Amino acid sequence: MTEPFADFLAGIDWQRPWLDSIRNAAAPVIGAGDWRVAVNETVARTALVNHLGKPVHFVPQADLPAGMAYEAFISASGGVPTRDNLHDFFNALVWLTFPRIKVQLNALQAGEIARAGDAASGSRGRMRDAATLFDENAAVLVVRDASMLDALRSHCWREAFLDRKHDFWNACEVWLFGHALMEKLVHPYKAITAHAWPVIAGVEYGNLSHAEKTAWIDDAVSRQLQAGLSTSGFTPLPVLGVPTWWEGQDAAFYADATVFRPKHRS
Repeated sequence: MTEPFADFLAGIDWQRPWLDSIRNAAAPVIGAGDWRVAVNETVARTALVNHLGKPVHFVPQADLPAGMAYEAFISASGGVPTRDNLHDFFNALVWLTFPRIKVQLNALQAGEIARAGDAASGSRGRMRDAATLFDENAAVLVVRDASMLDALRSHCWREAFLDRKHDFWNACEVWLFGHALMEKLVHPYKAITAHAWPVIAGVEYGNLSHAEKTAWIDDAVSRQLQAGLSTSGFTPLPVLGVPTWWEGQDAAFYADATVFRPKHRS
C-alpha cells in the first residue's frame, strides 16, 4: 500500500452510518496495494459503459487535456481523471455504487457543454450547476411517508428529527451520494448540510436487501435525471441532525438556528 493512500485512508471511520451507502464498494478497495488499480479491476468486471458506450475506467489526472472540461473528457473517452486523494477516492466508490446515476449525470453535463459550445470552464448554466451540486453534495432521500418529506421541506426540524425520531427510518432513508459531502464528513461538524434529492418508494421497497435497495435507487434516480434537474429539486438536510447519526440529539441540539434554519418566507 502506498504511503499517501495509507495516510488519508487512516482518517476514515468506516463505522459511521453515513458511509453505509458505499461501504460494500469500499471493502475490496481499501485492502488493495493500489486503490486505483483495484477500482479499475472492479469496474471492468461490471462492464460499465458511459452514455456513448465508452468503457468507464479511472485514469491519472494528467490524462485530462489542458482546456478540456472534466465532464467532456469522461463523455468522450470513458476515462475518469483521478488523483490520489480523498475526494477522488470517494468519487470512485460512488461510481462503483451508483453507476447509472453517475453515467446520467455525466450525460447531462456533456450535453450542456456541447450545446453551449463550451469545452472549457466558462459559464456553466443552471443545469450544470444543479448536476454539479448533485455530484458533489447530494444525499438521496428515499421517501415512504410523504408527511416526513413535507416536514423536511418545511424545515420543521424538531418534528422530523426529534418528535418523530422513532418513526424517521420507517418514513424515509438517507443515502449519501456526493463525494465532496463524504470527504467533509471524515472530520464531521454540525453545520454540514447535504442537498437532499427525494425519490418516492412504494411498500415493496421495505422488503428489499441492502444490495437490492442500492440497485433500486440507482435505477430510480437515474430515470428521474433523464428529464433533467434543477436546484429547486433539492431540499437542505443537516446531516448530523439525521436521527441516530450523531451524539446529543436533544431539544437544545435542534434549537441551534445557525444549523437548523427556519424556512425562509418571501
